[in-house]
Amino acid sequence: MDNKQYNIDKLYEAVAEKGPVCVGLDTAVEYIPASARHGAARDADAVLAYNRALIEACGDVAACFKTQIAYYEELGLAGLEVYAKTLKFIRERGGLVIADIKRGDIADTAARYARAHFEGEFEADFVTLSPYMGMDSIEPWLAYMETKGKGAFVLMRTSNKGMRDFEYLRLQTGGRLYDAVGDKLAALAERYIGRYAYGAFGAVLGCTEREEAAMIREQWKTLFFLIPGYGAQGGAADDAALLLRDGNGGVVNASRSILKAWMNCASAADPSLEQAASVARDAAIKMRDAIRAAVTRTSKAAETGTA
Repeated sequence: MDNKQYNIDKLYEAVAEKGPVCVGLDTAVEYIPASARHGAARDADAVLAYNRALIEACGDVAACFKTQIAYYEELGLAGLEVYAKTLKFIRERGGLVIADIKRGDIADTAARYARAHFEGEFEADFVTLSPYMGMDSIEPWLAYMETKGKGAFVLMRTSNKGMRDFEYLRLQTGGRLYDAVGDKLAALAERYIGRYAYGAFGAVLGCTEREEAAMIREQWKTLFFLIPGYGAQGGAADDAALLLRDGNGGVVNASRSILKAWMNCASAADPSLEQAASVARDAAIKMRDAIRAAVTRTSKAAETGTA
């Protein structure tokens, strides 16, 4: 086992301390209270202010944050400035951030993507990658794992409806396409095992297909999971719990259900940013506690043979 501390080790420790919630900052301007939005000079300024309020409110109850770059790109250059400032704000406060960029190119192009998102203004702790051009699309990112402890979550089995178009295709060698991705990632993980027996690179594993979850968690023990699909996409606490190991080994992402939580609060039709962020914090805590309770139920069921 390598003595280096990878970011995946830091994430494991954050989950142990704070719980497995990953707050997704997919911050569309329409998710921001009207008074805060209209009081800002630009939509980008409103997004940054809301992000900062959310980060301050949720920093002690979320293991990490995830920034989906598309929500910032749509705002143009001002949006990318907000993206960079959001990453910096999280990391300066000791938080961990996953840049959801889903890059998947090869050779020099991949090396430049890696430099862009693991150095400079867009530096993050983790990124998301697409593996479908082959493992040589992953290789250029490994240097940053070796020198700076960086990590990545590689698309394996996602949570969207169209995942079965490709991810479930049967291979001539047996198994499905996502099985092959998992095996390749597990082999990579074995080269870079961290302090808590997880590889420095993990996998994106949606929680919307419950019947496969326990098998997947058992089969790929060294893969740390980024788990989408919770909340708005239909995944529940019991689904997510099956992809964890003793409540760790993964982070469960929720974006809209936290960002827009204030919209379901009857007492705050147009709250301040601080009030909206406080409601978001409550939603993150409720999610964390629900997952922890589900982990306990799952463990008891396994012990009694009723799983």
